[in-house]
Amino acid sequence: MTATAVRPTGRRELLDLLGRTPVVRITAELPGAHPGFWAKLEGLAAGGMKARAAVSMLLGARERGELAPGAPVVESTSGTLGVGLAFAGQALGHPVVLVGDAELEPSMRQLLRAHGVRLELAERPAAQGGWQAARLARLRELLAELPGAYWPDQYNNPDNTAGYASLAAELGTQLDHLDILVCSVGTGGHSAGVIGPLRRHWPALRLIGVDATGSTIFGQPARSRLMRGLGSSIHPRNVAYDAFDEVHWVGPAEAVDTCRRLARGSFVSGGWSTGAAARVAAWAARVNPGAVVATVFPDGPHRYLGTVYDDDFAAAHGLDLSGAATRPVEIPHPYAAEAVGWARCTRVTDPMKGIR
Repeated sequence: MTATAVRPTGRRELLDLLGRTPVVRITAELPGAHPGFWAKLEGLAAGGMKARAAVSMLLGARERGELAPGAPVVESTSGTLGVGLAFAGQALGHPVVLVGDAELEPSMRQLLRAHGVRLELAERPAAQGGWQAARLARLRELLAELPGAYWPDQYNNPDNTAGYASLAAELGTQLDHLDILVCSVGTGGHSAGVIGPLRRHWPALRLIGVDATGSTIFGQPARSRLMRGLGSSIHPRNVAYDAFDEVHWVGPAEAVDTCRRLARGSFVSGGWSTGAAARVAAWAARVNPGAVVATVFPDGPHRYLGTVYDDDFAAAHGLDLSGAATRPVEIPHPYAAEAVGWARCTRVTDPMKGIR
């Protein structure tokens, strides 16, 4: 197989487009009335939220000599990091090879290829670990085929976390005060990257994690997941378990309903992670009167027009938006019951260590 052509020089001026996203006050009913919360609109930056992590991981690898100038970068992605790596590759002069899977949206495939990415697709999920394991298996084959290729390993790379220092700094200057931060969790990078700096700024800040039903990150059993970019079938080492005050598992019906309500009521919206985090942020603002609540919208709605915003897709997957939960079910600890819809737990667990 022929390696992707080497780009010896980058376009460093693109780095001026990294971050610097606005915050907006969200007051749309999600699904009921709430006092409002702040949302950081990462979808308005080139490459989205994960461009911060992508640039950080490539720069860190170059500084350590793990990534040679012009060498290819190979990574597994469900889509969002792929766009960030496409941005980082162009800015820093590295061809990017991404491994997606058969469920990657056609629009995202087209977008990644338009940005010059070479895209490989896993055709079927692995018996253990599903699509994530299948993508990683193909990734390892590509590493053997492409001399000098670098794998950022986003789930376990501390440079992923470090890339969000700029996000924390921006929030610290844009908000006068913050009591509760709601973060969606996939690789664990942005929650781990922002909570330390923000707690130095506001020591009493509470952190609420938002996971997907069927995700194993916080100790639930692995199940097939409809939502992409939220949750995981593995246990990322970047997750800062000790930093979380509680975790919520959100189902796809709640995420879709919230995304559509955001689009109608606040104009800004996004995909699965945005819907799930916004649902929980609105709940947190409602049950904590007077608290200042913020969350992050990782990307915009455009790649989800054929899924989250498509009635035929919702019907085909049995998503009853009229029956979407309006409040979470309480679970005493992550092993007490399986979260099949929106659920909440105030005892956070690292599955590799047990309940704390």
